[in-house]
Amino acid sequence: MQFIETAKEISHLESEMTQMSLLLQEQHNILSSLTDGKGISTQREKDVETSQENENTHATRVIKEMVQNFTGKLEGKTFLYEGALMELDNNDYRPIQRVFFFLFNDVLIICKVKHDKKLEFVVDYDPKKIAVINIKDLDGVKNAINIITPDGSKIFQSITAAGKKEWIEQLEVAFRWDQPGQKSKKGPAPQPPKRKSQETPISNKHTSIDLSPHSAQTQIKAAENLGPEWISTANEEVQTLIAQRHFEDAESLIKRCQEYLAQDKTFVNALEIEERVQQLEKQLMDVLLKELSKCHARNLQVALRSSRRCSQILVNMGKARQACGTVLKVCSVALRTAQREARRNNSEISELFFCDLAQVACEFINVFENQPACVSALVVWCNAELQYFANQLKKHYLTKGSHLEAIAKCVEGVRNPCAKLTEIGLDLSYHLEGLLRADLDELIRESRTRLLETIGRTEDVWQPYNLHTKTNLKRLLLEFDNLGIDMHTSWINLTQSTVNFTRHFLQVVNHCAYLPKSEALSPSCQILLSDLIQAQLAVKPTTGLSVDPNFVVKNKQFLVEELLPVALNKFREISGNAGELLSTLQQQMRKQQAPIPKRRNVYQTDVF
Repeated sequence: MQFIETAKEISHLESEMTQMSLLLQEQHNILSSLTDGKGISTQREKDVETSQENENTHATRVIKEMVQNFTGKLEGKTFLYEGALMELDNNDYRPIQRVFFFLFNDVLIICKVKHDKKLEFVVDYDPKKIAVINIKDLDGVKNAINIITPDGSKIFQSITAAGKKEWIEQLEVAFRWDQPGQKSKKGPAPQPPKRKSQETPISNKHTSIDLSPHSAQTQIKAAENLGPEWISTANEEVQTLIAQRHFEDAESLIKRCQEYLAQDKTFVNALEIEERVQQLEKQLMDVLLKELSKCHARNLQVALRSSRRCSQILVNMGKARQACGTVLKVCSVALRTAQREARRNNSEISELFFCDLAQVACEFINVFENQPACVSALVVWCNAELQYFANQLKKHYLTKGSHLEAIAKCVEGVRNPCAKLTEIGLDLSYHLEGLLRADLDELIRESRTRLLETIGRTEDVWQPYNLHTKTNLKRLLLEFDNLGIDMHTSWINLTQSTVNFTRHFLQVVNHCAYLPKSEALSPSCQILLSDLIQAQLAVKPTTGLSVDPNFVVKNKQFLVEELLPVALNKFREISGNAGELLSTLQQQMRKQQAPIPKRRNVYQTDVF
């Protein structure tokens, strides 16, 4: 029995020892949790102090590097806040200049934002010697504050309402900095209020560590993922910059947001902010395209110069295609307006059109140099404008009934400036020839019919041309010499009709030679010349008229042996074409030529 009782006591002691061990283990876990919580709190406070010191150092270095003409000392000062504001006129609240504030615990630094985005020091104030007055929002002015300084009252406008509220709070903190209870107990670098709002939940978490240290760590991690403040206010700031037409700054801020979001999307509301940034980018693009579409001007140079800024920003945003399309539409309006004015003033439209085209191409290539798709759009646009220009030529200059001389001058005046575009890498000559070919061919056939009708209309007495005086003879011989026909050896043994035809035929050759720069028009021009000279050869004396047959043969021989070779050489020289049809005609006419008449005595006249 004693053995059994002893065994029961031992069993009871074992159960008590087990309970005691469990209690000790539970107490050990609680003490460990408390120790870990205090470690986290201490480490957090050290991190905050280190972060504040780093921020002070960074702000001091930035001010020394970026702010021009600032010679003050910032060592030992605590950085509180910074931001951009707009200084307003005290009377009519119109914007005066953009400024940038740096706020420390005992100094407010005001800088002017220059055109090159650099900062220039203006003035600094002691926060304890200034007063801040909140200005009620009016119809024309919102988010404004009035700062009373020793120099007088100044009004500044914040970009957002949140920014205005933050500035009022920060200036109040700087004003009360040296009062009891404002400094931190952990070190000489107290935290500004914008971070105290984040410390409040952390201090609450320190209390909850006693109950759940794991949940405290989770909440601390969530507080660390709030993201930077500037990206939260970027929406309002970009909209303000767009409204103030600071498009470069707006594009730069949007790009900065996109780069930050590409690296980190783990903070709170990252997806919402990314969506807002995309909307801001689209809004800025729409505004820039609208600005481009308003660049219409009667002067092409003004239109190109005014569109340069918006185009460059759109290219930087990756919207080059939309920009180039709008720019080309603006250039089309300017080009066609200039053409209409030139026609009203009877100016040379060809030189004007191709000079404007070259100017657009050069400016376009400078802006969209690294955009192959945009360069292709430029080529398509040039072809479309050339087609419009060709249609205007047909409508106003190459009309039905135009003289061959006017046609030749018009075509030559268009080809020369068009060929000069090859100097900038733009070859439109082939397209131009294709646009004008059918109409020019039709005009050449019409001129051929009209010229053939004039041959043989005047009756010829088939007598040698009597010039009556040596002066007239000398003048005619000089004219023939200029045309390439030498007749100094003898008196003009031709009829007046042959002389007039020679003069007129060589003029027609000169006009026709300028047209067949392309192979398509060469046959039409050669057929015109061949038909003209054949029609003149077919002219015969009137029936019943007493005429010397040898004199008739002499005139026809002159057309074949003298006139046709000179015309063929002139045609080849001007057109650069071999003139196969005219060469074949010359050979055929020589074979069909009548026998040379017997030599007759002619009167020799020395006029030189």
